[in-house]
Amino acid sequence: MKKQLTAIFISLLFFQLSISAVEPMKPQEFKADIIIYGGTSAAITAAVQATRMKKTVIIVSPDRHLGGLSASGLGFTDTGNKGVIGGLAREFYHRVYLHYQDKQSWPWQQQTEYGNKGQGTPAIDGTDRTMWIFEPHVAEQIMEDFVKENTLKIYRDELLNRESGVLMKNGNILAITTLSGKKFIGKVFIDTTYEGDLMAAAKVSYHVGREANTTYGENWNGVQTLVFQHQHHFATKIDPYKIPGDKKSGLLAGISNETPSPNGTADDKLQAYCFRMCLTNVPENRVAFPKPDRYNLLDYELLVRVFNSGWKALFNKYDPLPNRKTDTNNHGPFSTDYIGMNYDYPEASYQRRKEIIAAHENYQKGLMYFMATDPRIPKDLQQQLNTWGLAKDEFKDNGNWPHQIYVREARRMIGAFVMSENEVLGKKEVPKPIGMGSYSLDSHHTQRYVTPEGYVQNEGDIGVKAPKPYGISYNAIVPKITECKNLLVPICISSSHIAYGSVRMEPVFMILGESAATAASLAIDNRTAVQEVNYNQLKTLLLKQKQTLNWNGKP
Repeated sequence: MKKQLTAIFISLLFFQLSISAVEPMKPQEFKADIIIYGGTSAAITAAVQATRMKKTVIIVSPDRHLGGLSASGLGFTDTGNKGVIGGLAREFYHRVYLHYQDKQSWPWQQQTEYGNKGQGTPAIDGTDRTMWIFEPHVAEQIMEDFVKENTLKIYRDELLNRESGVLMKNGNILAITTLSGKKFIGKVFIDTTYEGDLMAAAKVSYHVGREANTTYGENWNGVQTLVFQHQHHFATKIDPYKIPGDKKSGLLAGISNETPSPNGTADDKLQAYCFRMCLTNVPENRVAFPKPDRYNLLDYELLVRVFNSGWKALFNKYDPLPNRKTDTNNHGPFSTDYIGMNYDYPEASYQRRKEIIAAHENYQKGLMYFMATDPRIPKDLQQQLNTWGLAKDEFKDNGNWPHQIYVREARRMIGAFVMSENEVLGKKEVPKPIGMGSYSLDSHHTQRYVTPEGYVQNEGDIGVKAPKPYGISYNAIVPKITECKNLLVPICISSSHIAYGSVRMEPVFMILGESAATAASLAIDNRTAVQEVNYNQLKTLLLKQKQTLNWNGKP
């Protein structure tokens, strides 16, 4: 009898398995007032604020690690004027301060040896109890602390189905579905990705590339040949051909054969991406620069010619983090920026994006390995470089390499209001401010080309100082009401290319994430479209949250 029951059970089990193979399970459904798509710093501040507003919230993160660039190497914070950083963003930097007050947080260096260098401000501000410079793992832990303390629901490694995963009705998003089949139903949605994937999938208008100066009455948008404001250009005449002087030999790697359009005109090109490397010169914590999977000496021939021309400023951008580490960014005419190799990234499939990211990783790892090992590198620089390496205690599950590539710019929404350089430079007033920016108009190079004289040159580098902090309009984070009524976009905001060069700073993203969640909560409470949120109500709440909305002359 027992054998018969066992046989029946096994038969039923195989029957159920065969049915499930033919009829897939229905997607799992999850509901909340606010659905946040993204795992960036803006995602976390938005979720925390939604919880404080007594709303249910779910974070749907395409990433496993939280915090975006803040937790992926960009620890030498682009603060601009720290006086305009308030709310949860300032709380984040306060928590950084508290972390480094503990002696246990300094395993590789005494705090007194660290110094106090920051970008435009001291690294440690004892008066305000904030610290603006930090190691990657510290930022990620603070993000995880926010998640734990606020009991945030988060689904990681969940990629939006960009083809058919946004369900809309009468201009409202009803639900989003991920590639794994999970369905998230909400009242208001917030896109906190660097790419603007939810915004694009919801058919909201956006732009990729540089607008013409005439589009928004600007001076620094569009193509900008022979404009060198950060000195990351070729200062001497460098031959671009594989065989010097021989055009028939072809161009060296990374040099475009296209002729740039006239200055101020539009194109579809993007400023370059890179990884913000966390390096260390502590021998016990240092990992030698690894040889990448794809390594080609010819990729770096142009760098040899730069060194041969007399340039030796290699170590000018190793910005100090605590514990003898660095936030190492692009510096010089040939550096970590992989110029011209990201143009298709914003619209690319997930698979294609992986390929682009892998190519950037190969290039940048190869660059470091090349400089550390090739005999043509000046010996003094090579010896100095080899005192550095990847930090063994950072990005432990990724070969000590950053989790997130620096997507400096991808899609930008065309919303109810477009921020331009005129607002950033104080030429025009900003309606309905919900936070402030203060950084310079900042764009990295966009293309590497051959000049009419026959030499290699970079193009796209802009750095124009904002005279004072400026407001960022609420209307710049909401789509046109005719396109979507319940979506907020605090990262890929409605902005021109060059204005975005100032907005695109991590503290600003945290600020806008918090403001977006506050507005979302008001839209839910008042049953209005996000475009119809009462600004006076919103302003009152933001000021209670200690957000800064107007410049009052603080240092």
